[in-house]
Amino acid sequence: MNFSQLLTAVRQRPHEVVIPAEWAQGRACFGGLMAALVYEAMHARVSPERPVRSLAITFVGPAEPNVPISFEVELLREGKAVSSLLGRAVQNGQTVTLVQGSFGAGRSSVVDVPALPAVEMKSLEQSSSELPFIPGVTPEYTRHLAMRWGIGALPFTNTPGRRMGGWVRLRDAVEEPVTEAHLLALVDAWPPALMPYLSKPAAGSTLTWTIEFVQPVASLSTLDWCQYCAEIEHARDGYGHTAAGMWNAAGELLAISRQTVTVFA
Repeated sequence: MNFSQLLTAVRQRPHEVVIPAEWAQGRACFGGLMAALVYEAMHARVSPERPVRSLAITFVGPAEPNVPISFEVELLREGKAVSSLLGRAVQNGQTVTLVQGSFGAGRSSVVDVPALPAVEMKSLEQSSSELPFIPGVTPEYTRHLAMRWGIGALPFTNTPGRRMGGWVRLRDAVEEPVTEAHLLALVDAWPPALMPYLSKPAAGSTLTWTIEFVQPVASLSTLDWCQYCAEIEHARDGYGHTAAGMWNAAGELLAISRQTVTVFA
């Protein structure tokens, strides 16, 4: 199943979605996909006039591939402009992913500050060739995502550096407009920015993740490449704290992301 088909599945059957093993990340389902599916279930409960402004995501436990998952949504409060929701992915009676979301209509305001420019990195043409999917070596979910390194080093190369990123898009996508669900998968496609510090493969994962979306989302399709850059702000004791941004090819800001990541090395 491709990404679009899984989004359709959660809209049609939110209480019995089965994610195939081709979307796995180690023993768990790819976190970006889990966040996207919970968000899609939440989005269905909110008026279109209230786009998502921010999501706070906690990966409580690993979601197993090929085992049914129920996506549940609770409306916490609906104010004059902002709706607050809580979304859960539940498997075998246990919450595996928890998302608190704020959806808000626009307001008239005298404050209008443009976004900071995109981080300078190699152009798409100058960046590395597209990273291949190698069964048994690269995570299963990467078969669905195309990435080209444009800044920083590759994982497990013993190359210290605070920044890591490049260009990303869905690999097997049907052409359609990019939504916030797509952006969740694209932002989380990248490994933790701590991984280039390591000299050999080791496990790493996202513990908590906060992401904010610039509304309205700039117009782009699922066939377009996006720019991504993460910067390590602090790392110690097996935990790292990173801040990241995603932009379209024209340098328009799409999302602002912060993650607490764990690394088992």
